[in-house]
Amino acid sequence: MAKIILSAFADEYSSCFTEQLEGMRGYGIDYIEVRGVDGKNVSTLSPLEIVEAKNKLDYFGIGVSAIGSPIGKVQLDGDLDAHLDMAKRVFETACELNARYVRMFSFYAPEGKNIVDCKDSVFEELNKLNTLAKSHGVVLCHENEAKIYGDIPSRCREIYDAFGGEIKTVFDMGNYVLEGVKPYSEGYGLLKDSIAYFHIKDALSAGAIVPPGCGEANIKEILSDHVKYAKDDFFVSVEPHLQLFSGLNALVGRGFDNPYKYNDQKEAFTDAVNKLKELLP
Repeated sequence: MAKIILSAFADEYSSCFTEQLEGMRGYGIDYIEVRGVDGKNVSTLSPLEIVEAKNKLDYFGIGVSAIGSPIGKVQLDGDLDAHLDMAKRVFETACELNARYVRMFSFYAPEGKNIVDCKDSVFEELNKLNTLAKSHGVVLCHENEAKIYGDIPSRCREIYDAFGGEIKTVFDMGNYVLEGVKPYSEGYGLLKDSIAYFHIKDALSAGAIVPPGCGEANIKEILSDHVKYAKDDFFVSVEPHLQLFSGLNALVGRGFDNPYKYNDQKEAFTDAVNKLKELLP
């Protein structure tokens, strides 16, 4: 039976990188998915900042499960050459931080168009990214999210199949709930052989993101099945989003009053970690 390895988007605990690592040590979490470092996105770090981050990771004994990059989170009619240059920097950063996986997305449609009608352009750009990733020895992992091509399980499956399994899946249960998809019955079975790792957030279909186990994301059922199915140990990365963050209402396309309230992000993050641990098989 495979083992679950805990990781986290520690920038939801604190923007300060040192505090992130101190906090994860306190939770007994030995890995992070690097996204925000001292208020800067990982894709914008300078070579010196990457070295400093690596030194801190080594000091605290924290590994990097993945780079939580913004790759693919742009419109198809944007500056895609510049975007490819950014991806190259991210892949170099992944190598410096000993991260095998790089999280990415599958593009937004140009204004006034439907992303489903842009499939050829999406796959052309994904091919460029995958070729570049392979040249750096890292693995792209596609996350399902609203308004990109891979927002629902069938299109995430298309991406995996089109690249012969070279672009893996990041299975985000909470994002599926927000898209009106039942993660366990409509998503997991179709995608389980493609999953590199999981993002852990929970949600209500009404639009609220809630603590793990308090919503409709079927976290316990999916993880219980996957430890029996997976051939190798795998990461689950805590991404609770319990403190309201900029852009969520626009992302899900509706407003909501979240029933779970917290005084600060550290309190919210702690509740998420504790509730996830209760669900682990």
